[in-house]
Amino acid sequence: MKIKIITIGLLLSLGACKEDFIDVTPQNFISSNNYFKTEADFTQAVNATYAPLRTVYNSAYIAGEMRSDNTHYIFNNSNRGNLVREEIADFMNNPTAAPMLDKWSGNYRIISYANQVLARIDATTFSESVKSNLKGQVLFLRALAYFDLVQYFGDVPLVLEPTAGSDDEILNVHSTKSRVPVAEVYNQILKDAGDAATLLPAKDQQEKGRATSGAAKTLIGNVHVVLKQWDKAETVLKEVVNSGQYSLLPDYAAFFNPANKNNAESVFEVQYMQGNLGLQSNFAYVFMPNLTDLTPIVGFRFNNQNTGGWNIPTDNLIAAYEPGDKRKEASIAPGYTAANGTFVDQPYVKKYLHLPLPTPNGSSPNTDENWPVYRYSEVLLLLAEALNEQGKGGEALPYLNQVRDRAFGAGVSPVTVTGQEALREAIMKERRVELAFENKRWLDLVRTGKAIEVLSAYGTAIKASGKYPYLLPGSYNVTADKLLFPVPFTEAQVNPNLK
Repeated sequence: MKIKIITIGLLLSLGACKEDFIDVTPQNFISSNNYFKTEADFTQAVNATYAPLRTVYNSAYIAGEMRSDNTHYIFNNSNRGNLVREEIADFMNNPTAAPMLDKWSGNYRIISYANQVLARIDATTFSESVKSNLKGQVLFLRALAYFDLVQYFGDVPLVLEPTAGSDDEILNVHSTKSRVPVAEVYNQILKDAGDAATLLPAKDQQEKGRATSGAAKTLIGNVHVVLKQWDKAETVLKEVVNSGQYSLLPDYAAFFNPANKNNAESVFEVQYMQGNLGLQSNFAYVFMPNLTDLTPIVGFRFNNQNTGGWNIPTDNLIAAYEPGDKRKEASIAPGYTAANGTFVDQPYVKKYLHLPLPTPNGSSPNTDENWPVYRYSEVLLLLAEALNEQGKGGEALPYLNQVRDRAFGAGVSPVTVTGQEALREAIMKERRVELAFENKRWLDLVRTGKAIEVLSAYGTAIKASGKYPYLLPGSYNVTADKLLFPVPFTEAQVNPNLK
């Protein structure tokens, strides 16, 4: 999908100027009164609603992976400008952390845009099928944004109506609202995603990159799993599986190759595009070591000191891969060979690194990788989990083993246990390695009630190992209040109703 970026001034209500300030509207000025009229207008507005996903997912790995036992960082003594990332990873973060503000404001930007579209689209007269499709897309995006917010922040402002006014007033529509209980937020997520599932076409009838009925149902299934509504999760996830719209690619690594964007296994992914339009990704560079010269890895000179060294695989994760698991080689590079021929034992994520890389745009990394939000393998694992939690271990095994068959070869290493606790552990272990570096680990630990136990033990072990001598004594003090992130400080400052 070619996402056209449009300034908010071209999309939303801009009635901030008083008539006595200026009496003549410039001919190139577009307001809500003359913009939201045609199918093209709404298509552009919906495209703009997708755009903030790139902001949200550019740094989502910090809370989703580095907060967990999956990844850490390379301490960069020469560059202390990204201290907040380290603080989040070490459980010492504070409300001023920029990555969490990006998550908060990016998601509310999506919500604000969606509200603008939803408030106006029913009054239009263009094709009902097109209207339903566009409406379904923004409902899905609003649901996805609230799901991200509620999982990381808990109670959040719930805003379902647009606000007229200046750009800032529209984008900060939540800035005067109080937080509402998570149950109310989840009810709205399920309503939005349910409506989206009804309105949206199947994958084979939708333009690539856009939300589909399968994506909406997967989101619903994910929500039901988080809420432990296992029977409901089973029902909707089986609809995705039985739709015939999705299948696992034979080669695990092939999914992440930008040449295979939006493939048969893709349920929903954030769209990035290499080039000069500001739509590019940079995960490959961020996840590589912070070397002054990347030639040993990528084949050309690039100073990665200010970009790389983040989301570095931990020894704990590396040890979680079983012998013969092809996903390990597809996801993690064990190190690199320096110019002098010496092998440097420094693992890094290569899941999003596909050589040859395009030449950086000046000093800025510029790659074409999309970010996976939902893959079909996760649908299978969520369904296996929902079945097992209902005591249907025998029925859960085939879905779990479909994922393992690809990783090891059909029939090579199937799981055979059917006891609920043993199978629960097997499914969660499978989620960890199958979905490594896809922002799932932290949320999985929190929703299963394992975060404090697992990460406290992990923190104690890595501090005792001496591998990270820079860790402060107060790091990895994992307590119940740290299972949610604080509301960003700037938001609390401007909104007296945020507690």
